[in-house]
Amino acid sequence: MDRRPVLEVPMKYALPLLLLSSLALGAGAVGPTTSLGPTADAYPKNPAIDALNYAFELALSDETDLISGEATIDLRFLADGVDRVRLDLVGMRDDGTGMRVRDVTGNSGPLEYTHRDDALFVSLARPTEAGDRRQFIVAYEGVPATGLIIGPNKYGDRTFFSDNWPNKARNWLPTIDHPYDKATSELIVTAPSHYQAISNGLLIEETDLLDGTRRTHWKQSVPIATWLYALGAARFAVQTVDYYNGVPIQTWVYAQDRDAGFHDFAVPTKQAMEFYGDWVGPYSYEKLANVQSNSVGGGMEAATAIFYGDESVTGERSVRWRNVIIHEVAHQWFGNAVTEYDWDDVWLSEGFATYFTLLFIEHQYGRDEFVERLKVSRDGIRAFMAENPDYRIVHDNLSDMSRVTSGPGTYQKGSWTLHMLRGVVGEDAFWAGIQAYYREFQDRNATTADFRRAMEEASGLDLGDFFDQWLYGGGWLEVEGGWRYDAEAGAIHVEIDQVQEERYTFRMPVQLAIHLPSTEPPERGVHGSAPPPRIETVRVDARRNRFTIPVGREPLDVVLDPGTWLLMDAAFARRR
Repeated sequence: MDRRPVLEVPMKYALPLLLLSSLALGAGAVGPTTSLGPTADAYPKNPAIDALNYAFELALSDETDLISGEATIDLRFLADGVDRVRLDLVGMRDDGTGMRVRDVTGNSGPLEYTHRDDALFVSLARPTEAGDRRQFIVAYEGVPATGLIIGPNKYGDRTFFSDNWPNKARNWLPTIDHPYDKATSELIVTAPSHYQAISNGLLIEETDLLDGTRRTHWKQSVPIATWLYALGAARFAVQTVDYYNGVPIQTWVYAQDRDAGFHDFAVPTKQAMEFYGDWVGPYSYEKLANVQSNSVGGGMEAATAIFYGDESVTGERSVRWRNVIIHEVAHQWFGNAVTEYDWDDVWLSEGFATYFTLLFIEHQYGRDEFVERLKVSRDGIRAFMAENPDYRIVHDNLSDMSRVTSGPGTYQKGSWTLHMLRGVVGEDAFWAGIQAYYREFQDRNATTADFRRAMEEASGLDLGDFFDQWLYGGGWLEVEGGWRYDAEAGAIHVEIDQVQEERYTFRMPVQLAIHLPSTEPPERGVHGSAPPPRIETVRVDARRNRFTIPVGREPLDVVLDPGTWLLMDAAFARRR
């Protein structure tokens, strides 16, 4: 990734920074289903195989980019008759990058294997019986084409940093490289002793060996998806900043950036963890480290070890980087602890982290800043939808992983969908549904259908229309209308017409704020104050919608969507 401008980095890493900086300016082990029916799946899942643990031993060197590894893979088999295992591992390329398998061994000795088309097929010594656990070791070596970035950081120091999003772990680790099969893991790194190594979980061992190398052993005891596996090796300055419910909060920055980095990352990690812990559910993991790296441009939510780009340390605690931190901490709950079963449901990670960033901002910095960021976000969606009118948030049989996220479509429109859902079901039901969803799927996998069920159970509402139109369909709401006062009838007449493309007709509750004059005469020398607006909710479900609302006197004004709950463009004014 080098030190390219943020706009040029891969989509995943650029977007949290770009979206949140723009905002700063203003397990289910079941197949994926939707309310529109099952979707086909291009990835060769095998529900009969459950990865329990990966233990990786890696040797790094200053003399070569070649890494040497052994992966001990612990599997549980859920069906009879399984005779081979498929792992993802990129093979050798014409340019000399890729991995070469040296051998595969089981408890009884060598195992036959085939390595082709970036997949490693391991033949088992005998077919399985349901409930069997098997373990084998893959010995391999090679120069990663990507996935593990080896090269200089901004100070010219040689470093090693992982870059697994979304399916690049296979470039340096033999795994089932897909979010549906989460596992615990260990990473044991041997590298020249001037490197400190950071990874997932807790530090088990750090030993300086007699040959001038350092052995570092990290253990992740809670299952996570493979894109969240992390390795960083560099000259670091390391600080334990604080603790959250006994969980250490750490900062790992380049040694040259010690003072600025310790200052920048001291906040707001703990405050965000407290908010998500109180409002969503318990934190899953044993630590949380903020890590400066050169493998990402914005942020990467690797479980327990969040990576931020080379330029993340400024010493200024900038608002845009503050928001990136909040976003990546939110991912520890959504994406990491509750993980989408399939990439088609990636909004369960990115849309959630984006909205829960805004929810923390609302909690910590106030409603006005929250609403301003919603409006800036809406502007980004408008521009995106103008170019991509048919974009749907939940993918349909995603096969091109370069399209796994789509900027405003996944992050911002996903976030707005959650915001609208909160408005539809109400505050209490929204948080009850979020907590129930998290409680059921923490450290497991979930689908959009699972989330819909949790919200329906919490609210007592049928949310089929809502999910279908905002998650499985394209378009967005555009309305024109107005209101007029009818003195004879003692009412206002309201018109709200949907004017977006006719193939997209939305059904949504819409709030109206009716501002009425005060009934009390003002005191002498004191201006009278109008009472709070009267809020009425109407349901817009056709192209042309007409409503009559009784009022006691002529309104001063009628405002459409006063609480900023709807993702829409609206032209609405008084008519004579």
